[in-house]
Amino acid sequence: MDITPDVVVTLRPDEVFVFGSNASGQHGGGAARVAYERFGAVWGEGHGHHGRSYAIDTMSGLGVLASEARAFLTYAAEHPDLRFLLTPVGCGIAGYTPEQVAPLFAGAPDNVTVPSSFAPFL
Repeated sequence: MDITPDVVVTLRPDEVFVFGSNASGQHGGGAARVAYERFGAVWGEGHGHHGRSYAIDTMSGLGVLASEARAFLTYAAEHPDLRFLLTPVGCGIAGYTPEQVAPLFAGAPDNVTVPSSFAPFL
């Protein structure tokens, strides 16, 4: 399992920044703001791949986050030519712990890196 850098400021051409968003895609703070300012996240789009970023809704409840995680893992598996840098989604403003969120990403394909805080729970 590869670990996502604690701070991502640049991406290689094949890399995608995976961040937590809200359903309405208001990317005002944290990793969402970085995704919007640096990696092509689209204001108003709170789900999926846009530019060099991938949004996961972390603000609509743990059940929605679980569904979004499954959709992301399927997408990543279908795009083996890309490397997805998963940030600690859900563990900021959404208020979840790595222990709650990390298992949602268990079995991630090899092209997904995980934050170091998730590693003990995978």
